[in-house]
Amino acid sequence: MLPEAIEAMTEQLKRVGNASSLHAAGRRARRVVEESRETIADALGARPSEVVFTSGGTEADNLAVKGLYWARAPRKRILISSIEHHAALDPASWLADSQGAEVEPLAVDEYGQVRPETLRAAIERDPDDVAMISVMWANNEVGTVQPVHVLAAIAHDHGIPFHTDAVQAVGQLPVSFSESGVDALTMTGHKVGGPMGVGALLLARGLTPVSVQHGGGQERDVRSGTLDAPAVAGLAAAVSTAVKEQEALRRRLTALRDELIERVRAAVPDVVLNGHPAERLPGNAHFSFPGCEGDALLMLLDAKGVECSTGSACSAGVSQPSHVLLAMGADAAAARGSLRFTLGHTSTRADVDRLIEVLPAAVERARRAGLS
Repeated sequence: MLPEAIEAMTEQLKRVGNASSLHAAGRRARRVVEESRETIADALGARPSEVVFTSGGTEADNLAVKGLYWARAPRKRILISSIEHHAALDPASWLADSQGAEVEPLAVDEYGQVRPETLRAAIERDPDDVAMISVMWANNEVGTVQPVHVLAAIAHDHGIPFHTDAVQAVGQLPVSFSESGVDALTMTGHKVGGPMGVGALLLARGLTPVSVQHGGGQERDVRSGTLDAPAVAGLAAAVSTAVKEQEALRRRLTALRDELIERVRAAVPDVVLNGHPAERLPGNAHFSFPGCEGDALLMLLDAKGVECSTGSACSAGVSQPSHVLLAMGADAAAARGSLRFTLGHTSTRADVDRLIEVLPAAVERARRAGLS
């Protein structure tokens, strides 16, 4: 967590008060929530009334996908990129299984991008029956950045609401809700140096998804639940700090990432870099290691103090090829033999040095294990 987020949370944890209560402590908590809403809106180019607090990215994605689908009934079609996070894919699949939705995956190219002509062609097969479109701003595995502004404009040409999961983008890339043209945007705290368990769905004015959960209607009657004022304060401090420092961080991480990529390629000559070579998150480097099982290589590196991932942390422990790499055209072996190295605000060249120090031996050992 960023120091600013820790400080903001610690200050609020000393206090009591339910932000929905009318007594003095409740009013103080409400003031914290509303000031945090204004801070986030200012940082992300939105109006305060467009910021709906949630428990994180998964809830925000569910609210966007399910809520917009229900709000647009009787339309049945959901257009969603084939490389979305499961927090968006699985609600769409659930709607197909239980609600009669027609989920149509949008194909991506070899770099993981949805091409504008792909979206336009999918819409025009039956534009009047499209309920909503969801394409993530930047992919959580391979780091590819989507042409969100162009895709949202195509959706609006046909009067269709456009949702983007920007969990990976906020704090890493310039994100302006108003300028992007998207109607709904998901973000979460722990990806910007804030606390886990809190996030937000930015909703354009005039857009009212059907509620996924019901109760007190605390957030625009769209999302119910007592707000965690300390977590909200920590989220606002993290978003504000991350956005202010975003450009400096981007420059530093891009240089460090490019060095990491170059040195990994030198250390393991047959490694394959996945994702777009230029349009990618500044801190993301994703590779396939031929002849290796990603899980085995991950554990070998972990034993040497290098923490990395075979894909989404939400699917860790599930032994199956990455749906992202398969959608990009990789075979199952390449998809299983992949690792993601992520750099953040605490990362240094010493971290890259340590990776390069232990990587060749770990790859060799993983390959021997695969042959045995």
